[in-house]
Amino acid sequence: MNTDPDGGWSLVVPLKPLARAKSRLATATGALLRPRLALAFAQDTVAAALECGRVRDVAVVTDDAVAAVALAALGARIVPDSPGAGLNAALAHGARTVRGSRPGAGVAALNADLPALRPGELARVLDAAGEFPRTFLADAAEIGTTFLSAGPGVELAPAFGGASRRRHLSSGAVEIRLSGVDSVRRDVDTGEDLAAAWALGVGPRTAAHRFHPAG
Repeated sequence: MNTDPDGGWSLVVPLKPLARAKSRLATATGALLRPRLALAFAQDTVAAALECGRVRDVAVVTDDAVAAVALAALGARIVPDSPGAGLNAALAHGARTVRGSRPGAGVAALNADLPALRPGELARVLDAAGEFPRTFLADAAEIGTTFLSAGPGVELAPAFGGASRRRHLSSGAVEIRLSGVDSVRRDVDTGEDLAAAWALGVGPRTAAHRFHPAG
């Protein structure tokens, strides 16, 4: 449970260098728009997270200089990806960094590609997460994971990538089963995913690109 006396969750958001991010989107968006959309997704995700009343701070783990400037401007803390060993190492590093200054923090990993994220829906997920030492939320396909939490004194132990829902279940994390939190589950890897996010209503930075995916 989240018993941090200072209150609020610290979120850790990992972001690849934009040149390599969201590679599977290129077929739908083209090579030039893909990295711009990847940054817009991250901006809308971080902005919505920071608007959530349950969130105290957001740490973005990235080595991308352009993304670092843009996300810091929104109020995120930028953590260099010093392990340089992939997604799960970056998340573990981010969680350790957060707890270096807030040892009692409840920490949650959140995907950077949730452009339709709603602060109220994220608050409901965080409230549910606070009832257990470690929880996760499956993606819309119920194969991957978009959110993983660890209460104070509990290791995050991320196992993202591919069929991570099964791995997080096997690791003992409690699956959050809530209706009406579609925006927290709607990550974007493909053109079809982007169409689904657009139907939910994407944030302003994603919408500004005026890309209308076929759905």
